Amino acid sequence: MSAECSSYLNADKVLVSGFSCPRAGGDARAVYCCGFRDVKYCCDDPHSFFPYEHSYMWWLSVGALVGLSIAAVVLFAFIITVCVLCYLFVSTKPRSKLDTGLSLQMAGKSSC
Repeated sequence: MSAECSSYLNADKVLVSGFSCPRAGGDARAVYCCGFRDVKYCCDDPHSFFPYEHSYMWWLSVGALVGLSIAAVVLFAFIITVCVLCYLFVSTKPRSKLDTGLSLQMAGKSSC
């Protein structure tokens, strides 16, 4: 059993000629043509869509975890800052009403 990978343009826009799987000198189990439009390779699993080793994906996962951790810390600091500012705003307001110096009188009564 063998498969034919058609020619394609790689990421550098260089034409890569077509080839058949398995390649000479390659893994004899790699009988399927896998990959994308800009990179094709022989593989042993017809449902393989990623041409790199799993360690590459591990580093992507570590990078995503570090990025999410930093975002979580920044969000937590923002929430704490807003809570502290709200507390300071509420606690420093004057407790009694300010005296405007005007006395209110009831309508209809006359004062002498």
